[in-house]
Amino acid sequence: MNKTEFIRAISDKAQITQKDIAAVYDATLEVITEALKAGDKITLVGVGTLELKRVEAKTGINPKTKQAVKIPACNKPVCKFGAAYKAKFN
Repeated sequence: MNKTEFIRAISDKAQITQKDIAAVYDATLEVITEALKAGDKITLVGVGTLELKRVEAKTGINPKTKQAVKIPACNKPVCKFGAAYKAKFN
């Protein structure tokens, strides 16, 4: 499912225009991004938690050349789904 299909599905379920849903979708992603950049953790009750994890620098191997490559440290967004949400799929 791509963004357009996702917005259409929500629009159909909520009986709201696709234009309004698209605006909410874009605003939601913006708020999530800003919160994570600020170091906040976002807890969506019934779904899970979004947060940034720090990944330290490490040495990897280029599979083509077999040469060692330095991989710089970075922040990685992580989503941890809650047990109640996971249970919906089993």
